[in-house]
Amino acid sequence: MKIAKLAFGLICLAILASNIVTMSRWSEARGVYDDICYLRQAHLFQRLGVGGLNTNVALDYDHYFEGKLKEIAFAEWSDQMRWPCHNPMPNGKIVMQYPPGTGFLLALFPEGHQVVPLYVAASLIVCGLALSGIAMARTLPSVVVAGLFGALTVYLMINPAKASYSVAPTMALCAVTGFLTALWLSRDKRSVLLVALIGLLLGASVNFRLPNTLLAAGYFLFLGIPFLWTRSLATFVQGLGFGAGVIVGMMPTLIAQAINAGSPLATTYGSVDVVAPAFDLVVLGHYLRDMQFVLIVLAIGSTAWLLRVGEGSVRQVALVVAGNLAVNLVFFLSHPIFTSYYIVPIAMLSLWSVSFAWLMQQAAPLGREPASLEASSR
Repeated sequence: MKIAKLAFGLICLAILASNIVTMSRWSEARGVYDDICYLRQAHLFQRLGVGGLNTNVALDYDHYFEGKLKEIAFAEWSDQMRWPCHNPMPNGKIVMQYPPGTGFLLALFPEGHQVVPLYVAASLIVCGLALSGIAMARTLPSVVVAGLFGALTVYLMINPAKASYSVAPTMALCAVTGFLTALWLSRDKRSVLLVALIGLLLGASVNFRLPNTLLAAGYFLFLGIPFLWTRSLATFVQGLGFGAGVIVGMMPTLIAQAINAGSPLATTYGSVDVVAPAFDLVVLGHYLRDMQFVLIVLAIGSTAWLLRVGEGSVRQVALVVAGNLAVNLVFFLSHPIFTSYYIVPIAMLSLWSVSFAWLMQQAAPLGREPASLEASSR
């Protein structure tokens, strides 16, 4: 079994090394509107500090974004009303539509060399957790499953994560949150600080993509429904800690929306993106032919299996994931716009959560769960 762990560990590291070599050749001017908009946000943070939350086009007095538009041969670079990724607000401003998190992370690296370090850092986090999963495995089948899953997660940092700069940090946060979710529910006495940290990370993910708000849905259902049923103080405190963490994590986006759109609850997205739900067979067909369909099948299948055979904390993790999957899939499959990464965050958060829950149960001696061991040692 040690040989199998070593082999899968080396495979993950080999994929990581290959990814880093590939990433090192990436251009920051590949002609994608989203790319240069995230880089404009990073430029604002580097130039204005916290003032970079204000994305008003009037702040482009150094002509940075105009230069980026010229690099990709955007014909209407001089007309700010036509700038991509920017929308007019009722307050008269023309502002960027994206939340500030991705631009903030890019701003941590030197201008002109920002994208590759961001992806490498996110890939290292994902690979580290993949290797941890392999190390935790206690049987040959679990080593194989953890190894294959780990290799898949590292590979996904190239495709589809490359499709948007916001996906890379989201993938890393989903991996960490999946581990913490399994750890939180594996304990006999659930830590309020741990669930608050999970809420903080899920809230922080909203700063990369607004739809990441839905990643917290399953947790709210898991904590909220039992409270309504039992009115337990312990459940209330858990829910309060989680909710507070989510709000604190989202605070940069709420502040940015207040500055740019006039209210923390007002969106900076245009009417093209804010559309009513509608099931479209064309959009559903795109998902059926995309890699996301494979990830969703894996997430649904593994969750259903744990709901059937899992016990204790493993089953509880599966319940959280099931609620999360249901809410997110209903939303995205009824959203009449398709991209190659919309469903990736919920699929990966689900897979990381059920994977670590299963591995933590496997790691418990004699098949006993950590919660049972902790209780019996008192």
